[in-house]
Amino acid sequence: MAQITAALVKELRDKSGAGMMDCKKALSENDGDIEASMDWLRQKGISKAEKKSGRVAAEGLVAVASNGPSAVVVEVNSETDFVARNEGFQAIVKVVADVALANDGDYDATKAATYTGTSQSVEAEITEAVGTIGENMTFRRSTGLSVNSGIVSTYIHNAVTPGLGKLAVLVALESDADAAVLDALGKQLAMHVAATNPQAMTVDEMSAEDVEREKTVLVEQARESGKPDNIIEKMIVGRMNKFYQEVVFVEQTFVIDGENKVSKVIENAAKDAGTEIKLTGYVRLELGEGIEKEEEDFAAEVAAMSS
Repeated sequence: MAQITAALVKELRDKSGAGMMDCKKALSENDGDIEASMDWLRQKGISKAEKKSGRVAAEGLVAVASNGPSAVVVEVNSETDFVARNEGFQAIVKVVADVALANDGDYDATKAATYTGTSQSVEAEITEAVGTIGENMTFRRSTGLSVNSGIVSTYIHNAVTPGLGKLAVLVALESDADAAVLDALGKQLAMHVAATNPQAMTVDEMSAEDVEREKTVLVEQARESGKPDNIIEKMIVGRMNKFYQEVVFVEQTFVIDGENKVSKVIENAAKDAGTEIKLTGYVRLELGEGIEKEEEDFAAEVAAMSS
C-alpha cells in the first residue's frame, strides 16, 4: 500500500477543496492514487460546491453601476485574488451591480431578482458559479443612493477594469446645476472619501457613543494637566472641534486643495454654478471589511491529522 504523505494529502486537498481528513481517507481507500481519490470524493459528494461554500471568501471585487440620479455599489467575494482577476468572475460582478441598480441597491431584492440572461435568481447563479469557478463565492452586500434632481457620482480607487475594484465610493449631490459640473465635483469628493474614510457626513450624524468616548478621553487628558474644571470645559470645546475636523466629512480639509473645508468647497462650487448644491449622502465600501480571515497552519493540520 502506498504511503499517504502530508504532501500527497495537500495535493489532493488543493485539487478537490475537500477537508484534510476526507482527503486522507480518499487516498487510503485508493492506494494513494490522486485521480481515483478525486473520483471517490466526487462520488461521496465531498468536493462539490456545498463543501466549497464553507470556506472563507474575503477576496473578490466591489462594483458600481449608475444611471445619473441613482447609483449602487455591490461586493461579491471569492477566496483568492487570482479568481478576482478572472474575466468570468468579473462579468458576474458587473451583472450583479446592474441588477442591484434596477432594484435600488436593496440587497434582499437583488439576491432574489433574476440574473440577467437566465431564468434563475442572482443568489442561485452565484451558487452555481461556485462549482464552475472552483472557489466559494458570496454576494455579500449592496447599497445605493439616489437624488430627485442632480447626480450620484461614483469612484473606484485603483480600478482593475472600469467599474470594478477593491474600494468604491458614491457621493450624492442634489442640485439643478449642470450634470457634468456636478459629476466632476462629486468625483473629487468621492476621491476625498476614499482617502479619509470619514465617520459621518455631518457633526449631527456622528454616533453619540463615539462622541462621548472621545470627550471622556479628552477630559481625562486635560485633568492630568491639573487645570480647573472651568478651563477644562473650554479646552474640550476646542479639542472636540478639532476632532470633528478629523472625522466628519464636511468638516474635513479637502484633500484635493489641502486648504478649504469640504463644506466650503461645495459652497464655492454652488456659487460658480449659480444654484444650490447640497450633499445628501455618501457611501464608502471597501472589499472585505469586517471579514475575519482564517490563517491556515498546514503543519498544525498535518500534526492533528496524524495524532
